[in-house]
Amino acid sequence: MKRIVVFVFFIPLLGLGQDYVDLVTLGYSNTFSASFKETGENADGQSFFTDLNFPVVLNEKYALITGVNLNTHQLPLFPGAEITHLYSLMLKFGIATTHSEKWSSTLVFLPKLASDYKKLSGDDLYFGGFGILKYQQSDNLIYKFGAYGSTEAFGFFFTPVVGLYYTSPNDLFEMNLSLPISADVNYSLGKTTLGIDYFGIGRSFHLDADPTTYVEQNPLEFSSYIQFNALQNSILLRAKIGYSSYESEVYSEGDKVDVRISAFNFGDDRTQLNPDITGGVFFKIEALYRFHLANKKEKSKN
Repeated sequence: MKRIVVFVFFIPLLGLGQDYVDLVTLGYSNTFSASFKETGENADGQSFFTDLNFPVVLNEKYALITGVNLNTHQLPLFPGAEITHLYSLMLKFGIATTHSEKWSSTLVFLPKLASDYKKLSGDDLYFGGFGILKYQQSDNLIYKFGAYGSTEAFGFFFTPVVGLYYTSPNDLFEMNLSLPISADVNYSLGKTTLGIDYFGIGRSFHLDADPTTYVEQNPLEFSSYIQFNALQNSILLRAKIGYSSYESEVYSEGDKVDVRISAFNFGDDRTQLNPDITGGVFFKIEALYRFHLANKKEKSKN
Protein backbone atom coordinates (compact mmCIF):
# COMPACT_ATOMS: atom_id res chain seq x y z
CA MET A 1 0.00 0.00 0.00
CA LYS A 2 2.85 2.38 0.82
CA ARG A 3 4.36 1.77 -2.61
CA ILE A 4 1.04 2.66 -4.29
CA VAL A 5 0.79 5.90 -2.30
CA VAL A 6 4.35 6.88 -3.19
CA PHE A 7 3.66 6.06 -6.83
CA VAL A 8 0.61 8.34 -6.94
CA PHE A 9 2.36 11.29 -5.29
CA PHE A 10 5.58 11.16 -7.27
CA ILE A 11 4.45 9.88 -10.65
CA PRO A 12 4.99 13.42 -12.13
CA LEU A 13 8.64 12.37 -12.39
CA LEU A 14 7.65 9.95 -15.15
CA GLY A 15 5.46 12.08 -17.36
CA LEU A 16 8.05 14.14 -19.28
CA GLY A 17 6.27 17.21 -17.92
CA GLN A 18 2.84 16.06 -19.09
CA ASP A 19 -0.19 15.96 -16.83
CA TYR A 20 -0.62 12.22 -17.46
CA VAL A 21 1.17 8.95 -18.11
CA ASP A 22 -0.06 6.39 -20.67
CA LEU A 23 0.41 3.06 -18.90
CA VAL A 24 -1.15 0.82 -21.57
CA THR A 25 -1.54 1.36 -25.32
CA LEU A 26 -3.02 -1.22 -27.71
CA GLY A 27 -3.46 -0.71 -31.44
CA TYR A 28 -4.17 -2.13 -34.86
CA SER A 29 -3.30 -0.59 -38.24
CA ASN A 30 -4.24 -1.53 -41.81
CA THR A 31 -2.69 0.05 -44.91
CA PHE A 32 -4.66 0.36 -48.15
CA SER A 33 -3.69 1.17 -51.74
CA ALA A 34 0.03 0.34 -51.35
CA SER A 35 1.58 -1.43 -54.35
CA PHE A 36 4.89 -2.46 -55.91
CA LYS A 37 6.01 0.24 -58.33
CA GLU A 38 7.38 -2.13 -60.96
CA THR A 39 4.34 -4.39 -61.27
CA GLY A 40 1.46 -2.54 -59.62
CA GLU A 41 0.68 -5.62 -57.51
CA ASN A 42 -0.95 -5.13 -54.14
CA ALA A 43 1.44 -4.58 -51.21
CA ASP A 44 -1.03 -3.74 -48.43
CA GLY A 45 -0.13 -4.74 -44.88
CA GLN A 46 -1.31 -4.62 -41.32
CA SER A 47 0.27 -4.30 -37.91
CA PHE A 48 -0.52 -4.79 -34.22
CA PHE A 49 1.25 -3.05 -31.37
CA THR A 50 1.27 -3.06 -27.58
CA ASP A 51 3.07 -0.60 -25.32
CA LEU A 52 3.23 -1.14 -21.54
CA ASN A 53 4.92 1.09 -18.98
CA PHE A 54 5.74 0.08 -15.39
CA PRO A 55 7.23 2.99 -13.43
CA VAL A 56 8.84 2.33 -10.04
CA VAL A 57 9.42 5.30 -7.74
CA LEU A 58 12.62 5.26 -5.68
CA ASN A 59 12.34 8.62 -3.88
CA GLU A 60 11.35 12.24 -4.53
CA LYS A 61 14.23 12.71 -6.98
CA TYR A 62 14.56 9.40 -8.84
CA ALA A 63 12.17 6.96 -10.49
CA LEU A 64 12.88 3.85 -12.55
CA ILE A 65 11.25 3.54 -15.95
CA THR A 66 10.49 0.00 -17.10
CA GLY A 67 8.23 -1.32 -19.81
CA VAL A 68 7.68 -3.51 -22.86
CA ASN A 69 6.86 -2.66 -26.47
CA LEU A 70 5.69 -5.34 -28.91
CA ASN A 71 5.06 -4.75 -32.63
CA THR A 72 4.04 -7.19 -35.37
CA HIS A 73 3.89 -6.40 -39.09
CA GLN A 74 2.37 -8.49 -41.89
CA LEU A 75 3.14 -7.54 -45.50
CA PRO A 76 4.52 -8.90 -48.79
CA LEU A 77 8.13 -7.98 -49.51
CA PHE A 78 8.18 -9.13 -53.16
CA PRO A 79 5.49 -9.25 -55.88
CA GLY A 80 3.62 -12.56 -55.74
CA ALA A 81 5.38 -13.64 -52.54
CA GLU A 82 3.72 -14.92 -49.39
CA ILE A 83 3.05 -12.56 -46.52
CA THR A 84 6.10 -11.98 -44.30
CA HIS A 85 5.55 -11.64 -40.55
CA LEU A 86 7.95 -9.27 -38.78
CA TYR A 87 8.18 -8.93 -35.01
CA SER A 88 9.87 -6.51 -32.64
CA LEU A 89 10.05 -6.97 -28.87
CA MET A 90 11.62 -4.03 -27.05
CA LEU A 91 12.38 -3.71 -23.34
CA LYS A 92 12.68 -0.38 -21.54
CA PHE A 93 15.07 0.28 -18.67
CA GLY A 94 15.75 3.81 -17.54
CA ILE A 95 15.69 6.47 -14.89
CA ALA A 96 13.89 9.80 -14.56
CA THR A 97 15.59 12.47 -12.48
CA THR A 98 14.30 15.77 -11.11
CA HIS A 99 17.28 18.13 -10.81
CA SER A 100 15.39 21.26 -9.74
CA GLU A 101 12.03 22.97 -10.10
CA LYS A 102 12.95 23.84 -13.70
CA TRP A 103 15.21 21.02 -14.91
CA SER A 104 14.64 17.27 -15.20
CA SER A 105 15.96 14.45 -17.38
CA THR A 106 15.16 10.97 -18.63
CA LEU A 107 17.63 8.28 -19.74
CA VAL A 108 16.29 5.00 -21.18
CA PHE A 109 18.08 1.89 -22.51
CA LEU A 110 16.16 0.05 -25.30
CA PRO A 111 17.35 -3.45 -26.24
CA LYS A 112 15.17 -5.28 -28.77
CA LEU A 113 14.73 -8.48 -30.75
CA ALA A 114 13.59 -7.66 -34.30
CA SER A 115 13.20 -10.28 -37.04
CA ASP A 116 10.72 -12.73 -38.55
CA TYR A 117 11.33 -14.92 -35.45
CA LYS A 118 11.89 -18.05 -37.55
CA LYS A 119 15.05 -18.92 -35.65
CA LEU A 120 16.17 -16.41 -33.05
CA SER A 121 19.89 -15.67 -32.82
CA GLY A 122 22.28 -12.91 -31.87
CA ASP A 123 21.73 -11.37 -35.31
CA ASP A 124 18.20 -10.43 -34.21
CA LEU A 125 19.40 -8.42 -31.19
CA TYR A 126 19.81 -4.64 -31.39
CA PHE A 127 20.56 -1.97 -28.79
CA GLY A 128 19.28 1.57 -28.55
CA GLY A 129 18.41 4.31 -26.13
CA PHE A 130 17.50 7.94 -25.72
CA GLY A 131 18.22 10.82 -23.39
CA ILE A 132 15.97 13.85 -22.88
CA LEU A 133 16.66 17.03 -20.91
CA LYS A 134 13.56 19.06 -20.03
CA TYR A 135 13.22 22.69 -19.01
CA GLN A 136 9.91 23.81 -17.50
CA GLN A 137 9.45 27.45 -18.40
CA SER A 138 5.94 27.64 -16.92
CA ASP A 139 3.03 25.46 -15.80
CA ASN A 140 1.92 25.32 -19.44
CA LEU A 141 5.20 25.08 -21.37
CA ILE A 142 8.12 22.65 -21.25
CA TYR A 143 11.04 22.49 -23.70
CA LYS A 144 12.74 19.16 -24.55
CA PHE A 145 16.27 18.55 -25.90
CA GLY A 146 17.93 15.21 -26.42
CA ALA A 147 18.96 12.42 -28.77
CA TYR A 148 17.98 8.91 -29.84
CA GLY A 149 20.33 6.25 -31.19
CA SER A 150 20.24 2.54 -32.02
CA THR A 151 22.16 -0.19 -33.74
CA GLU A 152 20.23 -1.53 -36.73
CA ALA A 153 20.75 -4.13 -39.43
CA PHE A 154 21.65 -1.30 -41.84
CA GLY A 155 24.16 0.31 -39.45
CA PHE A 156 24.03 2.91 -36.69
CA PHE A 157 21.05 5.27 -36.52
CA PHE A 158 21.19 8.59 -34.65
CA THR A 159 18.94 11.60 -34.46
CA PRO A 160 18.83 14.70 -32.28
CA VAL A 161 15.45 15.39 -30.65
CA VAL A 162 14.04 18.88 -30.10
CA GLY A 163 10.53 19.60 -28.94
CA LEU A 164 8.10 21.05 -26.49
CA TYR A 165 5.00 20.22 -24.51
CA TYR A 166 2.33 22.93 -24.27
CA THR A 167 -1.21 23.08 -22.90
CA SER A 168 -3.51 26.07 -23.03
CA PRO A 169 -4.54 27.64 -19.70
CA ASN A 170 -7.97 25.98 -19.98
CA ASP A 171 -6.33 22.57 -20.77
CA LEU A 172 -8.39 22.16 -23.96
CA PHE A 173 -5.51 22.59 -26.45
CA GLU A 174 -2.42 20.35 -26.27
CA MET A 175 0.78 20.25 -28.34
CA ASN A 176 3.42 17.55 -27.82
CA LEU A 177 6.41 17.72 -30.19
CA SER A 178 9.52 15.51 -30.23
CA LEU A 179 10.92 16.30 -33.66
CA PRO A 180 11.83 14.75 -36.02
CA ILE A 181 10.35 11.56 -34.46
CA SER A 182 6.81 12.46 -33.43
CA ALA A 183 4.25 15.24 -33.12
CA ASP A 184 0.73 15.43 -31.70
CA VAL A 185 -1.59 18.45 -31.70
CA ASN A 186 -5.15 18.12 -30.39
CA TYR A 187 -8.15 20.01 -29.04
CA SER A 188 -10.62 18.65 -26.50
CA LEU A 189 -14.37 19.02 -26.91
CA GLY A 190 -15.22 17.29 -23.66
CA LYS A 191 -16.06 13.64 -24.34
CA THR A 192 -14.42 13.95 -27.76
CA THR A 193 -10.94 15.09 -28.82
CA LEU A 194 -9.86 16.00 -32.36
CA GLY A 195 -6.20 15.88 -33.35
CA ILE A 196 -3.47 15.45 -35.94
CA ASP A 197 -0.22 13.56 -35.44
CA TYR A 198 2.97 12.41 -37.12
CA PHE A 199 5.39 9.55 -36.50
CA GLY A 200 8.57 8.59 -38.32
CA ILE A 201 11.64 6.62 -37.31
CA GLY A 202 13.95 4.12 -39.04
CA ARG A 203 13.91 0.46 -37.95
CA SER A 204 15.07 -2.89 -39.26
CA PHE A 205 14.34 -6.62 -39.01
CA HIS A 206 16.72 -9.52 -39.60
CA LEU A 207 15.22 -12.22 -41.83
CA ASP A 208 15.90 -15.59 -40.21
CA ALA A 209 14.15 -17.38 -43.10
CA ASP A 210 16.87 -15.97 -45.37
CA PRO A 211 19.71 -15.11 -42.95
CA THR A 212 21.66 -13.24 -45.62
CA THR A 213 19.05 -10.45 -45.83
CA TYR A 214 17.25 -7.87 -43.70
CA VAL A 215 14.30 -5.49 -44.02
CA GLU A 216 14.64 -1.74 -43.48
CA GLN A 217 11.53 0.32 -42.78
CA ASN A 218 11.40 4.12 -42.82
CA PRO A 219 7.71 4.93 -42.54
CA LEU A 220 6.53 8.51 -42.31
CA GLU A 221 2.97 8.50 -40.99
CA PHE A 222 0.69 11.55 -41.07
CA SER A 223 -2.84 11.21 -39.71
CA SER A 224 -5.85 12.94 -38.23
CA TYR A 225 -7.89 11.35 -35.47
CA ILE A 226 -10.98 11.47 -33.35
CA GLN A 227 -10.74 10.32 -29.76
CA PHE A 228 -13.51 9.29 -27.37
CA ASN A 229 -12.78 9.88 -23.70
CA ALA A 230 -14.38 7.62 -21.06
CA LEU A 231 -14.15 7.09 -17.29
CA GLN A 232 -12.97 10.64 -16.56
CA ASN A 233 -10.55 10.56 -19.51
CA SER A 234 -8.77 7.45 -18.19
CA ILE A 235 -9.89 5.19 -21.07
CA LEU A 236 -9.25 6.65 -24.53
CA LEU A 237 -10.52 5.12 -27.77
CA ARG A 238 -8.89 6.64 -30.84
CA ALA A 239 -9.60 6.19 -34.58
CA LYS A 240 -7.06 7.51 -37.10
CA ILE A 241 -6.89 7.85 -40.86
CA GLY A 242 -3.84 9.09 -42.71
CA TYR A 243 -1.04 8.48 -45.19
CA SER A 244 2.14 6.43 -44.74
CA SER A 245 5.22 6.37 -46.98
CA TYR A 246 5.27 2.62 -46.20
CA GLU A 247 8.89 1.95 -47.19
CA SER A 248 9.97 -1.68 -46.66
CA GLU A 249 13.28 -2.33 -48.41
CA VAL A 250 15.21 -5.62 -48.51
CA TYR A 251 19.04 -5.65 -48.53
CA SER A 252 21.82 -8.19 -48.21
CA GLU A 253 23.07 -8.58 -44.65
CA GLY A 254 26.51 -7.12 -45.35
CA ASP A 255 25.09 -4.14 -47.24
CA LYS A 256 25.14 -1.27 -44.74
CA VAL A 257 25.46 2.48 -44.42
CA ASP A 258 28.29 4.07 -42.48
CA VAL A 259 25.85 6.03 -40.31
CA ARG A 260 22.37 7.50 -40.57
CA ILE A 261 21.71 10.85 -38.91
CA SER A 262 17.99 11.57 -38.89
CA ALA A 263 16.83 11.09 -42.51
CA PHE A 264 20.31 11.36 -44.06
CA ASN A 265 22.51 8.37 -44.95
CA PHE A 266 26.29 8.64 -45.07
CA GLY A 267 28.25 6.04 -47.02
CA ASP A 268 25.20 4.40 -48.60
CA ASP A 269 26.02 2.39 -51.75
CA ARG A 270 23.63 -0.49 -51.08
CA THR A 271 21.66 -2.44 -53.69
CA GLN A 272 17.96 -2.87 -52.93
CA LEU A 273 16.76 -6.42 -53.62
CA ASN A 274 12.99 -5.85 -53.81
CA PRO A 275 10.96 -3.30 -55.82
CA ASP A 276 9.96 -0.02 -54.21
CA ILE A 277 6.57 0.07 -52.52
CA THR A 278 4.33 3.09 -52.98
CA GLY A 279 2.83 4.85 -50.00
CA GLY A 280 -0.75 4.19 -48.99
CA VAL A 281 -3.69 5.33 -46.93
CA PHE A 282 -3.92 3.67 -43.51
CA PHE A 283 -6.58 3.26 -40.86
CA LYS A 284 -5.58 2.79 -37.23
CA ILE A 285 -7.46 2.18 -34.01
CA GLU A 286 -5.93 2.61 -30.54
CA ALA A 287 -7.05 2.02 -26.97
CA LEU A 288 -5.17 3.67 -24.08
CA TYR A 289 -5.27 3.53 -20.31
CA ARG A 290 -4.13 6.94 -19.07
CA PHE A 291 -3.17 7.80 -15.49
CA HIS A 292 -3.87 11.45 -14.74
CA LEU A 293 -1.65 13.43 -12.41
CA ALA A 294 -2.71 16.17 -10.01
CA ASN A 295 -3.84 19.40 -11.64
CA LYS A 296 -1.42 22.29 -11.98
CA LYS A 297 -2.44 24.02 -8.76
CA GLU A 298 -2.14 20.84 -6.72
CA LYS A 299 1.25 20.04 -8.27
CA SER A 300 2.60 23.51 -7.52
CA LYS A 301 1.49 23.16 -3.89
CA ASN A 302 3.20 19.76 -3.61
